[in-house]
Amino acid sequence: MMSAVTDAPKGLVLVVEDERPIADLVRLYLSREGFGVQVEHDGAAGLAAARRLRPVACILDIALPGMDGTEICRRLRAGGDWTPVILLTARDDEVDRILGLELGADDYVTKPFSPRELVTRVKALLRRAAGPPAEQVRTLGAVTLDPGRRTVTVGGVPLTLTATEFDLLAHLLGRPGRVFTREELLAAVWGYASHAGTRTVDVHVAQVRAKLGDAATLIRTVRGVGYSADA
Repeated sequence: MMSAVTDAPKGLVLVVEDERPIADLVRLYLSREGFGVQVEHDGAAGLAAARRLRPVACILDIALPGMDGTEICRRLRAGGDWTPVILLTARDDEVDRILGLELGADDYVTKPFSPRELVTRVKALLRRAAGPPAEQVRTLGAVTLDPGRRTVTVGGVPLTLTATEFDLLAHLLGRPGRVFTREELLAAVWGYASHAGTRTVDVHVAQVRAKLGDAATLIRTVRGVGYSADA
């Protein structure tokens, strides 16, 4: 176990990665950007660290000894912990990536990856999670979204969304009736040239709809194009 730098100006990032050279490289690049870093090398220790340290973000390898990254993510979400999560995977199987997103991960990076790109994704995710405080509250049908407080309610009942799910819904509600292509949503919500592909958008839309319940019909699929929000 490596000691954490808990007083770093940009907060603490938890990295759970069993390949030590990769973990050391990620730690180096995050530290250069002003983040404190806690590194763990197995799943059980990673989950315990996430619960104990309350990091600003978690970077979880999927293939970990003892407990894989998707299970860590599942347990955090089941416990009400919505810390932003990025998954690392060396696997080409889309099923693993989609599973991670369905369990509440915000993003994933496929190995081999550029550590600079990973840091960029962490920073983009944290910017989205912070949100612009001056934006106007948006209401469409039974759904009310407050960008400043990062809250969503349906008929007055609060919902729990990941940072990415929140930003996707906020973007759609920002221009009701406007049809956004999947590529436009990737660029606007994820904030970088994503290698994840448009399937990532579809999975997140499905997750948001599931959480909206009876209000899910406000997100309309435009076949062959993308999505829009309509009352």
